[in-house]
Amino acid sequence: MIGISKLYCGAVEPSDVLRYNRHSGQLPSHLLQFSSDKKPVVVWNMTRRCNLKCIHCYSASADIDYPDELTTEEGKKLIDDLAAFGAPVILFSGGEPLLRPDLLELAHATDKGMRAVISTNGTLISKEIAARLKKIGLSYVGVSLDGLQKTHDRFRGSKGAFEKAIEGIRNCREAGIKVGLRFTVNKHNVADVPAMFDLLRHEKIERMCFYHLVYTGRGSKLREEDLTHEETRKLLDLIAAKTRGMFDDGLKPEILTVDNHADGPYLYLKMKEEDPARAGEVLELLAMNEGNSSGVGIGCVSWDGEVYPDQFWRNQPLGNVRQKPFSQIWMDENNELLMKLKDKKKHVHGRCAECSWLSVCGGNFRARAESAGDLWGPDPACYLTHEEITQGEG
Repeated sequence: MIGISKLYCGAVEPSDVLRYNRHSGQLPSHLLQFSSDKKPVVVWNMTRRCNLKCIHCYSASADIDYPDELTTEEGKKLIDDLAAFGAPVILFSGGEPLLRPDLLELAHATDKGMRAVISTNGTLISKEIAARLKKIGLSYVGVSLDGLQKTHDRFRGSKGAFEKAIEGIRNCREAGIKVGLRFTVNKHNVADVPAMFDLLRHEKIERMCFYHLVYTGRGSKLREEDLTHEETRKLLDLIAAKTRGMFDDGLKPEILTVDNHADGPYLYLKMKEEDPARAGEVLELLAMNEGNSSGVGIGCVSWDGEVYPDQFWRNQPLGNVRQKPFSQIWMDENNELLMKLKDKKKHVHGRCAECSWLSVCGGNFRARAESAGDLWGPDPACYLTHEEITQGEG
């Protein structure tokens, strides 16, 4: 994640992170990306079932029963292990997690000292459900929106999905739960980005994450629908300008971009031109962030117990929690891929190996590189020019 509000608008300074000793167990949620121990935030795709059929779904879900999902007791065992391991956050995802009857029981992970959040399409969050989520201590609800009504309903494969999601957002806010939006950007919805900032203002939403497209699941068919490099640069300029505009108006939403850490160097170089006095602080925070965290600071457990380096990279299983606890799988020194992910800089090649920003972007997204034919080759979505990757911070 690259915090546009944190970096570009100065919502976070290096001292804000350092006062917590950069320990993931002590850092508040909005600073976790700067932790030094990188204990993983774990996404648990607790069910594959979903009431919608989104065209960019990484789990290729449908509204049917899927066999072999972890049971309630297996889920509790997983949560106990994650808590003992020191995972700071468990993110309940799917499919649609609210279709799982025991979600509220399992979300009592908060009793184990972890923060519990959910990623949902928002359509099932009634006032009653929102109140129950608040009661058990859920700290955050992330709702996926992919544009305004016409665009969103087309992406979600369901007429009325937008209005139901907005109702769910309002129900969360009324219950006192922090709520944010997730927006996966592609050629078909990028024109809606300005309107999403208007929506933040109108609905008083506190957080928004703009996801770069990852070529997995049904999303793999959308590779040709990804933005060009020049379009991506314009997108970053737009997001930065809109975020700055909200801050200038006294509003301070948390705005982030996700899954393309070229955004970090791009933002730093932008700051060097616009505000050189703050550019050094931006670079310091980017160095703490360390870029892509697949297999290190983010992990995934699937509905059937398979463990993956992140929630998008589903063709690289690392083990199964039914045979071995997540904590043991995550630290298995005999797993070649996992060990390489924990030290990517030694293994990437091509323009990534030559890049002066390697320690800042972390080699970017290996899943996209693999989709282009070479797991350790360049990420095809990196839009930095040759001049930018060689000039460094000078």
